[in-house]
Amino acid sequence: MLFKEVRYLVQKELALEIRQKYAFAGLLLYVISTVFICYLSFKKIMDPPVYVALFWIIMLFAAVNAIAKSFLSDSRGLQLYYYSIVSPQAVILSKIIYNLFLMLLLALINLFFYVLFLGNIIQDMPMFILSLILGSFGFSSVMSMVSAIASKANHNVTLMAILSFPVLIPLIMTIIKFSKNAIDGLDVSVNYQYITILIALNVIVIALAYILFPYLWRNE
Repeated sequence: MLFKEVRYLVQKELALEIRQKYAFAGLLLYVISTVFICYLSFKKIMDPPVYVALFWIIMLFAAVNAIAKSFLSDSRGLQLYYYSIVSPQAVILSKIIYNLFLMLLLALINLFFYVLFLGNIIQDMPMFILSLILGSFGFSSVMSMVSAIASKANHNVTLMAILSFPVLIPLIMTIIKFSKNAIDGLDVSVNYQYITILIALNVIVIALAYILFPYLWRNE
C-alpha cells in the first residue's frame, strides 16, 4: 500500500513538472549560466580544491532553488487533500524520491557543462559519479524535510535556509573531500570512510523524516 501511494505521488510530481516546464527551464538556465560565468572568469581550472568547491557551490544553490518548492508550493487545500487520501510517510518519501531524481539530473547536466567549459581533471570518473549520487541523495532528503517544516511556518524560505545549514555543512564537507579524492584518482579504499559517512547521514535523515513527519503532518 505504501509503495503504491509513493509511486502515484511521484508520478503526480513528474506530471506537474512536465506541465510547468518553466520551473525546470529556470533551474537549467541557472546551472548553465553559472558554469559559463565561471568559464569566463577562470577559463580552465587545474587546481582540484577550487575545481570541486565551485562544482558543489553550484549544486548547493541549485538544490535550494529546486527543492525549496517541495512543500512551499503546495497550497493548504492540496495538503488537506493529501491528508485525506494518503499516509504522511508516503508524502515525505515521494518528495525525497522525486527530488533525488531531480538533483541527479541537475548534477549530471552540471557535470557535463562543467567538464565542457572548465576542462576535465577528474581521474576517477566512476567514483566522482558516486559522490554525485550520494550528494544528491543528501540534498534531497535534508532539504525535503526542512521544506516541510518551513511550510508550517507560513512558508518561510528564510527559516528553511537557517534549519538546513547545520545539517548541510557536514554533508558538504564530506562530499567535497570525497569528490577531491576522486579527482586526484586516489585508491577506492581511501574513500570508504566518506562513503560510510554519507550513507549514514542519508539513512539517519530519511529515518527521522519517516518517523517525525507524521507528527508534523497532524498539525495541519
